[in-house]
Amino acid sequence: MAQVVKSTKACTVNSLKMSQPIGGALAFMGMRGTMPLLHGSQGCTSFGLVLFVRHFREAIPLQTTAMSEVATVLGGFENVEQAVLNIVKKTNPELIGICSTGVTEVKGDDLKGFVNSIRQRHPELDGIALVQCSTPDFSGAFEDGWSKAVTAMIEELVPEAPAASRDAKRVNVLPGCHLTPGDIDELRDVIEAFGLAPTFLPDLSGSLDGHIPEDFTPTTLGGTGCEEARGMGLAGWTIAVGEQMRTPAEALERLSGVPYRLFERLTGLAACDEFMLFLSEISGQPVPRKYRRQRGQLVDAMLDGHFHIGGRRFAIGAEPDLLFALVSTLTEMGGLVASAVTTTTSPILAKLPCEKVLLGDLEDLERGAADADVLVTHSHGRQAAERLHLPHYRIGIPMFDTLGAAHLVTVGYRGTRELIFAIGNMLMNRHHEPSPDDWRDAWPAASPVSPEPAKELVP
Repeated sequence: MAQVVKSTKACTVNSLKMSQPIGGALAFMGMRGTMPLLHGSQGCTSFGLVLFVRHFREAIPLQTTAMSEVATVLGGFENVEQAVLNIVKKTNPELIGICSTGVTEVKGDDLKGFVNSIRQRHPELDGIALVQCSTPDFSGAFEDGWSKAVTAMIEELVPEAPAASRDAKRVNVLPGCHLTPGDIDELRDVIEAFGLAPTFLPDLSGSLDGHIPEDFTPTTLGGTGCEEARGMGLAGWTIAVGEQMRTPAEALERLSGVPYRLFERLTGLAACDEFMLFLSEISGQPVPRKYRRQRGQLVDAMLDGHFHIGGRRFAIGAEPDLLFALVSTLTEMGGLVASAVTTTTSPILAKLPCEKVLLGDLEDLERGAADADVLVTHSHGRQAAERLHLPHYRIGIPMFDTLGAAHLVTVGYRGTRELIFAIGNMLMNRHHEPSPDDWRDAWPAASPVSPEPAKELVP
């Protein structure tokens, strides 16, 4: 099991992680008719807005309370109140998700108290869900903000009393932030193939999957509606994907009594087998023939890919749950971990099948990748890959120098197969093909005797 080591550098160089408010805002974007609101300065919101626009290549709904120096000192209630009223007047959302930032957390703004006061002062907002969560960007990382936002939505929207009756065919799915809209679509197809009806919270596949809407909307284009979220207490089971979703799953179970099953990853043969077996058990149906065939295709892909992945060294930088999925899958293929760097603490890190994982930045990843064969991280690792002359497999957020980031699939039998092919092809393209002149370079190392120079033939 891995030893977790924290970097002792005085400052971060080429940051690997993103902040909690950005993670929380993205979670709110998976809800229908929603406007995420960052309680902080305009610069905090602008950073997140640019990052998401470059990654998804879509219009991103994101607002700010625009805290100034004076407002920060005196308190931000008026800014929050005015921002909420302006959003309601101009966009008429179903939900407003409010995330705090570092500057307002340091000031000590009581965001929960602000929301309660706004409710009392403005009864006309009763039909709009106001969800707030504490997400200081000076602690934690993207994954933590996502988890807190999902937990806050569950606590705000799901009724507290356990449901009198449940529908065994309904399933709640709590996807981690490491799952793309393409991953969520893949999971939906798998779950529905067993005759089950899934409700995803949040559902980025409906809002940030890159489709063209029929009409313009200033809020999110799609996703899970508030009414659907309120009905999650009627489901028979909750499926949580990633250790980060344990807290939201526990909150849902506490409020509604719906039991949950946590899957630490859904990438890799054994992990997918476990997932399929669980769906078969709760649905009472056998695994569909389609996925039995996909399993055979994955096994064949593993046989083909292990010749190229086995023995190769990987330097991987990612959020904890994504790091666990990648490291576990690649080591199962015979790969070796040259360097593993992550962003925040998580119980899943102790289960990594490598010697050490570092809480650090991309500089730490680059130093550990000196003898690696592939660099695996998001697009901010491209300069390190260029300096090290390594192939760069892009995964995670942000991916701004490649197309189709939202449609990348790495879960299920099909997603695991595509991941193996993509990395295997990178290594095949990097493989050195011998030429007739190679013996000249290899000769001094193979023998202390150098070849004699060719004698000129004199006629």
